[in-house]
Amino acid sequence: MVYQPRRVPRHERLTLRGLDHHITCWGPPSDNPWLMLHGWADTSDTFQFVVDAFGRERSIIAPDWRGFGRSQWQGGPYWFADYVADLDALLDHLSPSGPVALVGHSMGGNVACLYAGIRPERVGCVVNLEGLGMRRTRPAEAPARYRRWLDELRAPPTFARYESLAHFADVLRRRNPRLTEARAAFIAASWSQALPEGGYTACSDPAHKLINPMLYRREEAEACWAATTAPVLMVLGGLSELVGQLGEDASEAYLRAHHPRLRLASVPAAGHMLHHDEPEAVAALIEDFLDGTAA
Repeated sequence: MVYQPRRVPRHERLTLRGLDHHITCWGPPSDNPWLMLHGWADTSDTFQFVVDAFGRERSIIAPDWRGFGRSQWQGGPYWFADYVADLDALLDHLSPSGPVALVGHSMGGNVACLYAGIRPERVGCVVNLEGLGMRRTRPAEAPARYRRWLDELRAPPTFARYESLAHFADVLRRRNPRLTEARAAFIAASWSQALPEGGYTACSDPAHKLINPMLYRREEAEACWAATTAPVLMVLGGLSELVGQLGEDASEAYLRAHHPRLRLASVPAAGHMLHHDEPEAVAALIEDFLDGTAA
């Protein structure tokens, strides 16, 4: 059984900064669409569950980030700043003057909140689904990080091979038991590509798995968040493993101290992939926040 969309998407292509990008769209074209930004190794397609749960049809545009889904691979290491620049280019195309509403999950939420502080005049509001930043690092970690990066350049990481889409879906359900059988089958199809020799693998450039040789500097992210003028809804999964890993840096006190206009919400029965686990609850929070902000 595969999940059947209630609201059928349309698919477009757009060149952003020299790379061909796949764009998933729902609802009628609009000068003020909601932009939905997926997480690492996800694709725009799997926002389908949330889109179907909205109370009414919305104008939504969701890109596949470079090297993910059906967007072009760049043929080398990926740098986080490129996603910020790709979003900037996308907004130049879609909404060159007015501010936009951004909805991002995980990596997409991190991009959205960074961008909201870098170009605050371009962002009207943000819904951040567990885009909590990465763990803090220490300068002493640098030698080992560079060594690992050099080793991975010699023997690049790969994505796993699956015998069938059903096999991939079973793996997804073992990793996340909150997934229904139908949603797991839909995600497996959205995240995969057929291999010439048979079987399937992730439709993502394996170069994404290369470790970044530069240490993550959380203080720089905090400076961007602090410069944000748009209201931000931060939605956390009550069963999220990421929240536990970040500890104090995912606490309510910390988040409120670093996001000037923050509203916090929780989806108790969801993990980190809350838009897959509890799309109805996530859709209700998004609509309530974005409709209320626009009013």
